[in-house]
Amino acid sequence: MTHTSSKLIELGSTAFRQPRAESHCKFIHGYQLKAEITFACNELDENNWVFDFGALKNLKQIFNNHFDHTLVVSSDDPEIELLKQLNDKGIAQLRVMTGGVGIERFAEWCFRSADTFVEEATEGRVWVQSVTVYEHDNNFASCHKQVATPTTFVDEEGTKTHVQEDVAPEPEPEPAPQPAPQQAPPKRGATVGQKPTQGKGNWFEGTTWGN
Repeated sequence: MTHTSSKLIELGSTAFRQPRAESHCKFIHGYQLKAEITFACNELDENNWVFDFGALKNLKQIFNNHFDHTLVVSSDDPEIELLKQLNDKGIAQLRVMTGGVGIERFAEWCFRSADTFVEEATEGRVWVQSVTVYEHDNNFASCHKQVATPTTFVDEEGTKTHVQEDVAPEPEPEPAPQPAPQQAPPKRGATVGQKPTQGKGNWFEGTTWGN
């Protein structure tokens, strides 16, 4: 059985642009971004929680450092050098992302950051099921992960290790080889007198009885 719980986190006021868009999205604009993170596990903790939301302080700081009052741009933006000058002059706090910007990419970035964070914090007991980033109530994008069923191993010292793996089905055994059919030995005539007889011929041929 898998349990989930979700937390809505304020990312901050973020500016970005889509340099190749043909619409007004090519201009620098911003939103008050939020991220809804869904955590999942197969075993609840001692408090019957999936994850202690009070332990998310460091993750929130990671998010805020990247998004709050920042200008997030793509590394392949044609005006990247000009945008870097805004950072150098103290006009903007620049954050450069490889692969592009937008709430789809922001959801992916938050997903990877949160998944690494909770995996280390819970020693693999908890993972991130999904992340949804909101520009506002009408615009949002999500990133999901397909999760295999974790297997728990307990060593001699009682330490639990959670491993997520897909178990391949065992191959069907090959059929046992069938023995080759045995051939009956050729018929041989019985020796009577001086000549061997063949099959059921005249058994007395060559004797005084057969004359």
